[in-house]
Parts: sequence; C-alpha cells; structure tokens
Amino acid sequence: MQSHQAAKFTKSEYENMGKIILDCAFEVYKELGPGLLESIYEVCLCEELRNKGLKAESQVYLPVFYKG
Repeated sequence: MQSHQAAKFTKSEYENMGKIILDCAFEVYKELGPGLLESIYEVCLCEELRNKGLKAESQVYLPVFYKG
C-alpha cells in the first residue's frame, strides 16, 4: 500500500480542477455516447484527464471505514 499525502490547493485551484474534470467527462461521453461498459469510459476519462495535465489513476486502493 502506498502512502499519499494530500496536496494543498486553493479554492480556486480546486474549482479549476473540477471544471477540467467535468469538461473531460462530457468530452468522453460526447465522443463515445451511451451504452458502453463502465471500464471503457474509465480508461478514456483517465486518458482525457492526463491529456489536460492532471495526474489520473484508476482503481486505486481507497480505505473505507463503515460503522466504526
């Protein structure tokens, strides 16, 4: 398991990243349309995000604590 430290961004930087992410998601959907497997959209979205200069990983370990 890798340890990742949370990056510190300003509110404006988070908003800009959010806009980039949404724009990329819409681009993938516009290009592929509906009805494909989620895994196909996932690969394409990661590629689109990387093309926009963001670091994107898929299927990363995420600890979830449920009921304690």
